[in-house]
Amino acid sequence: MFLVPEEQLPIILKGVQTVVDERELKDKLQYSYDTRKPLIVKLGLDPSAPDIHLGHAVVLRKMKQLQDLGHQIVIIIGDFTGRIGDPTGKSKGRAALSSEQVKENAKTYYNQIFKILDENKTIVRFNSEWLSALNFEDVIQLASSISVARMLERDDFQKRYKNEVPISLHEFFYPLMQGYDSVEIKADIELGGTDQTFNILMGRQLQKHFGLEKQIALFMPLLEGLDGIEKMSKSLGNYIGVNEAPEVMFKKVMEVPDSLIIKYFELATDEHPSRIGKTQERLEQGENPRDIKLELAEIITTLYHGEEEAEKAFDFFKTAFQKREIPENIPMLTLTLEHQTLEQVIPLLIENQLVKSKSEFIRLISQNGVSLNQQKLRKEDLVNVIQSKDVLQIGKKRFIQFMR
Repeated sequence: MFLVPEEQLPIILKGVQTVVDERELKDKLQYSYDTRKPLIVKLGLDPSAPDIHLGHAVVLRKMKQLQDLGHQIVIIIGDFTGRIGDPTGKSKGRAALSSEQVKENAKTYYNQIFKILDENKTIVRFNSEWLSALNFEDVIQLASSISVARMLERDDFQKRYKNEVPISLHEFFYPLMQGYDSVEIKADIELGGTDQTFNILMGRQLQKHFGLEKQIALFMPLLEGLDGIEKMSKSLGNYIGVNEAPEVMFKKVMEVPDSLIIKYFELATDEHPSRIGKTQERLEQGENPRDIKLELAEIITTLYHGEEEAEKAFDFFKTAFQKREIPENIPMLTLTLEHQTLEQVIPLLIENQLVKSKSEFIRLISQNGVSLNQQKLRKEDLVNVIQSKDVLQIGKKRFIQFMR
């Protein structure tokens, strides 16, 4: 059942940085409400980085909110454009992906995006359906709709041009093709991060060129990571992955800086704006931010793992990090005869991604960051024999129990 536009609008605009434009959005919502016809909401995914974190999920959460309002979500997997490579934000041309890489990454995306969206209410299409069908005359006509000067207004192209960094002609076609996706599906709304501004506005321009009603552009802000400064990024290590274990996700949310609590409520949850407003008031009235972050961590963990796992993660956090005890149900590693001493166990820790290298493990020991059965380890303890049921703690949030 459709909500009246006045009730939909605050939910749609929650956390949005820019909307182009709001008056047109109101008109579309009113038409949708009057005709009981859902709006077509587009999100293009170029499957080049298949591991999704909460920063990537900001746009997906907004899509979920629109889906819950009754609108039709259309995910465009850029299998054709992915073979060109999006030059957005790049100081040089990006290497194109092979067809095999695109297909493999797309499969990985499915498992992650449907942690957020309702698969049964989501249409997934590949833009090779229509882009590979264009002939050369079609491409020339498409290219005639935009000037070179307009293309060079794009920030990354402009910088590369000024710095005499080569721009290949085919790179100009990426925003054209992404815009043409909006023409093909007759999108009413397109979502993206602020780094996609040029590409999404291109969709509006091409729709006008082809005599269609222009799509609304909703731009979501970039989400800062756990350092509170840089945007969330796996390479910077300040990320919260949507596929991370519940207890890891919960603990990481508790590391969010106090100054970003409300922003995380707005961008990383589906909480109603009125509830977020009350949370803001509680903070302003002096309530302990830690208590509010516990609510935030529980909400986010529930979104990706369900209530039962979120409750276990909460208990794990209280035990491991508030009471400083060893939690129950921690992961186990089975030792063989070749794993007798702590030093001999290190390759097993590396294999299970608990540490990156032997040198890192030794460095953590020297920094008092590794404990065995709650006793801090020293470098000379590497020769100690590991017994069954011994519990190793690495840093603050990695626990492992050994079994023979």
